[in-house]
This record gives sequence, structure tokens and C-alpha cells, in this order.
Amino acid sequence: MNAVKHSDYWEDTLIIVTYDEHGGRWDHVTPPVTGIWGDGSRVPGIIIGPLAKRHYVDHTQYDTLSILKTIEERFGLQPLSDLDAHATSLKNALR
Repeated sequence: MNAVKHSDYWEDTLIIVTYDEHGGRWDHVTPPVTGIWGDGSRVPGIIIGPLAKRHYVDHTQYDTLSILKTIEERFGLQPLSDLDAHATSLKNALR
């Protein structure tokens, strides 16, 4: 991350750190139900970069497709499926 931060690309960079801890089963909040795949997951994430809001905790409900949705919106790309078409982009967490 430091190499990217000190590169010429930093001003146009958004780093998203996330992991899937398997369906939110160990979370303090019941995971959402998302259709045929069963329990949804609560996936923690950290957004790093000059475009991220500073000192901000976003309580918007996202899913892993929110990353794809953000890329699609940023570059004017068509959604790959109905799932990412209806996902929430990460723009609320960005400046």
C-alpha cells in the first residue's frame, strides 16, 4: 500500500480491503436474507485512498457486488447481471 501511496497513481486510486467470514454467522447482528442462496453476509470492509471520506463510518448496507457496481458506475460500464445492476455502489463512502 505504501508503494501505491507514494506512486504517481495515488490520486486516482481506491483500495478496498474486505473479507468474507462466511455468511455473518459470527456477527453480532443477524445477517440479511438474500433469496435462493440463503443467509446473506455482513462483510467488513475498509476503503483507503484520497477519494474515501476521512474519519467516516458508513452504515449503508452493501454487499460484495457493491465493489463491481462502483467500478461499473465509475467507468460507464453496463452491469454484468441483474445482481450487480441492483447492488448499491460505494459512492456514499466517497468524497
